[in-house]
Formats: sequence, C-alpha cells, structure tokens
Amino acid sequence: MAAEFIYTCYKLARFYPPDRTVLENISLSFYPGAKIGVLGSNGSGKSSLLKIMAGLDDEFTGEARLTPSFSVGLLEQEPKLDPAKDVLGNVMDGVAPIRDLLAEYEKVTAMWAEPDADFDKVGALQAKLEAKINAADAWSLERNVEIAMDALRCPPNDSDVTKLSGGERRRVALCRLLLSRPDLLLLDEPTNHLDAESVDWLERFLQEYSGTVVAITHDRYFLDNVAKWILELDRGKGIPFEGNYTSWLEQKQERLGREEKANETRRRTLQRELDWVRMAPKARQSKGKARLAAYDKLHAEAQAAERDDNKLEIAIPPGPRLG
Repeated sequence: MAAEFIYTCYKLARFYPPDRTVLENISLSFYPGAKIGVLGSNGSGKSSLLKIMAGLDDEFTGEARLTPSFSVGLLEQEPKLDPAKDVLGNVMDGVAPIRDLLAEYEKVTAMWAEPDADFDKVGALQAKLEAKINAADAWSLERNVEIAMDALRCPPNDSDVTKLSGGERRRVALCRLLLSRPDLLLLDEPTNHLDAESVDWLERFLQEYSGTVVAITHDRYFLDNVAKWILELDRGKGIPFEGNYTSWLEQKQERLGREEKANETRRRTLQRELDWVRMAPKARQSKGKARLAAYDKLHAEAQAAERDDNKLEIAIPPGPRLG
C-alpha cells in the first residue's frame, strides 16, 4: 500500500544559541507529489527547514522523518561539486544509478552469445532489466541529459568546475539534482542565476514532476505557476495555505485583517484600563490590585503583538525576472 505521507514533522523546533529560535513546534505532513512554495522573512528558518528535511541538520528537537523507501535531494544556495570531475562528469553523477542499469543490461545481452548460456535465465534477467529501464526512461538518458544541460545554460561539458562562477556552479548542481529525480525535491532559490527561458523550462519540468517539490523562492511568477500549496514561516510557526502565491496573498490579507481586528479590540480594552488606572492611582484594595494586574498583562500582550506585527511583512520583489 502506498505511503500516505512522504515526510512528517511533529513538534519540530530549531534553536540557535544563544537566544535565536527559528522554528518552533511545527507539525506538518507532506503528501507525495505535492508542490509547495516556502515563504518567510529573512531569518525565519526557511533554509534551516530544508536542511533538516534533507538530513543535513540533526540539531533539532521534535520529530522530522522521511518515510522509508523514499529518496531526497537538496539544492543548497552554495552547492558542492566534485573538483576531480568536469561539468559533464558532475552532471552524470546525478544519473549514476541509471547508467549502472544500462551497463548491466549490456552485460546481460552479451550473455546470449555465450555457448553455454542458460537462455531461460538470460531472458528473465533481460525482461526484468527492460522493465526497470522503461520505468526510469533510461533509453533516453543521453538525450535527457543534453536537454537539461542546454535548458539550464550549463557551461561546456569539459569545463573545470573549480573555475566556474557561483551562478555556473548552481546551474550545474541544479541540473545534476533534477536528473537524479529524488522522490522529495528540495530547492533553495532555484531560479537564482537563471535567465527567463531557463526559468520557463524549470517551471514546466516541475509541473510535470511526479515527486514532491518544496521550494524556497522570491520569484512570485514561479510560485504562481508551480506551487499548489504555500508554507509560510512566521514567528517560528509553519502556516500552510492551499493554493498558489496569488491565493496565499488573498488568504494572508484576510488573516491580517482578523489579527488587526483582534489587536484593535485589545487596544480599546487597554485604553479603558489605562483610563481607570489614571483615575484611581492609589487603588490598593484587592479588586484594584487585580485590575492593575490585568492592565499589566494587557500591556505586555499589546507590546508582544506590536513586535510581532513588525515581523509580518514578507517582501516579494516586483517586476520582471532577472537572470
């Protein structure tokens, strides 16, 4: 039976000493095949969440678990390449299992020429391998690699990766990752250093991608075209919204309206209590002390809400995409 969720977080928290909490008590489950955009202000824990999901950060509390049998891959902001290999060699690392499958198939087909071959056994092995190759679309491996490298504007195949710019390294790493086709694809700013045509190709690729995609990006057009869910990281919390970026904006506006209404009610109550405190500064009776305590509590809540309001804005730059 197919797994209901590909990844699960339960009461997940990430704390950076001495006093910075970026993720707090997050409980989420990710469906297979979901397309999720992650939004949040700088320092809200977006990259931290992806590193935890990729298994690269275990300094967290709570539960963060990839369902067994599923694979995961991450595009980091500063990805690592193998300096001993050229551009093509690094890209082909992403399809190593498929290359091994094709090499095994060649060995099996060569068995037909052996004089003492067990034809029934060879035929069964060949049929099994053909099924795997068909499922992985491995017959088109070279063509698929060529298309991806061209679409992402990768440097020439024989280029020395130690001499590439940061943008070139990211394009090579992105190409390698996409070709590896993990079940859970984690992308940290995938459209950085891509021109408009490359972004268009990436959008189409991800729209057709059978796995789960979780992407951090400030490209609002990309979010509108790819994301079916938005995960907002806000003050340590993870808030899911169903829909693309435009839908998230509408829902966000409604939520902020509700918060503003609640804050206005709190402010009016606080003002009434402040008026009472000023009218009765010498109140020392038990009822007066209780009311003073209530005022102090309301004042603290109002200050906390004001601090939180300053963190609510998430900047999505307007205008055209930039390569």
